[in-house]
Amino acid sequence: MRLSLIIPVHDGREVLPRCLEGLARSLRAADEVIVVDDGSSDDTETIARAHGVSVVVMAGPPRGPAAARNRGAARATGDVLVFVDADVVVHPDTLSRMAAAFEADAGLHALFGSYDEAPAAPGTVSRFKNLLHHYVHQHSRRDAGSFWAACGAIRREAFSAAGGFDEGYGKPSVEDIELGIRLKRAGLSIRLCREIQVTHLKRWSLSSLWRTDVFARAVPWTRLLLREGSLPDELNLTWRSRVSALVVCAALPLLVAVPVLLLLRDATSAGEAALGAVACLSASTVLNLDLHHFFFRHGGLRFALGSWLLHQVYLVYSSVVFALLVTWDALAFRAAPRAARARQGTP
Repeated sequence: MRLSLIIPVHDGREVLPRCLEGLARSLRAADEVIVVDDGSSDDTETIARAHGVSVVVMAGPPRGPAAARNRGAARATGDVLVFVDADVVVHPDTLSRMAAAFEADAGLHALFGSYDEAPAAPGTVSRFKNLLHHYVHQHSRRDAGSFWAACGAIRREAFSAAGGFDEGYGKPSVEDIELGIRLKRAGLSIRLCREIQVTHLKRWSLSSLWRTDVFARAVPWTRLLLREGSLPDELNLTWRSRVSALVVCAALPLLVAVPVLLLLRDATSAGEAALGAVACLSASTVLNLDLHHFFFRHGGLRFALGSWLLHQVYLVYSSVVFALLVTWDALAFRAAPRAARARQGTP
C-alpha cells in the first residue's frame, strides 16, 4: 500500500518546517509527500523544496484548501491519499496507524483522527479551542458521518468517485465535512480513529476564535445541514450539546433582565430572574461535567473557569447562528410559493 501525503498551505513559513520535520520522524514514512503552495506571499515554496518534498505551486490569489487538496490529489500516485494540514505535527505512529487500519479492513474507505491533548500554543483561548476539539473527537462514535482533513485519509478510488473536495469553499471552512457527507451518502464507510493523533500548532485569539467559529464553521455548517435536511447525532451535534445550548440560551435573557429589573426597583423579580439564570447555567455545567473536569485536569482551576466561560459563550453564538439561519430558511421557503404565484398572476 502506497501512502500519498498532501499538505495544503498558504503563507506557511511559521508552521510548515515543524510539520515536515514531524513527518521525517514517522515510523512509517509516506511514499510521497506533496506540498501544495496555495498562492503564498512568503518563502513557503523554498522551505518545502529544502525538505526534499514534491511541490505544486498554485499561481495567483489563494483559492483555499479544498482546491489545493484537489491539486495535490491529482498529482499523487498512492493507493491512499493522506491529508494533513500545514499547522499540525504528526506523531511518529500517525501514518503507521493509518496504514494498519486500511490494511486490516478492505471495506474501510476513509478515516480521520484527532488533535492530541498537548497543543503547542499557550494561553487560555488557544488551549480551550484545541483541547475542546480533542475532547469532542475522543468522545464521538467511531462510525462517522463526516470527514476531517487536518488529519484524515481516503482511498484513492473513493476520493475520485466522490469528485474530491468542493472548491466552492474558497477559504478554510467545512469542505471536509461536506466531502464526508457525500462519501457517506454513497454508502462508503468512514471511521473516526481516536488513537490516530496530531499536535496542533495554531494560536487562537478571541477575535480569530469567534470569527472562525461563526463565519467559517457555524454559518456554512448550518447551511449544509439545511441542504441535507438532517441533523446528525455526532461530534458537536449530540443531544447533550443541543440541550446544553438550549439551557444556556435560556439563561441569556434572564441575565439581561436582572439589571433592568433592579433599575426598575423590582428586587423580587430580579432575584427570581437571577435564580433562573443560575439554574440554567448549572444545568449546562452538569451536562458537560466531564468536559469541565477534563479542562481542570489539563490546566487547573483558573484554566477550567476560563474554559467554562468560553464554552458557555460558544454554545450561545453557535445556537443563535443556527436559529437565525433556520428561521431565514423557513421564511424564504414560505415566500417562494407566494412569489411564484405572483409571477403567474394568481392569488
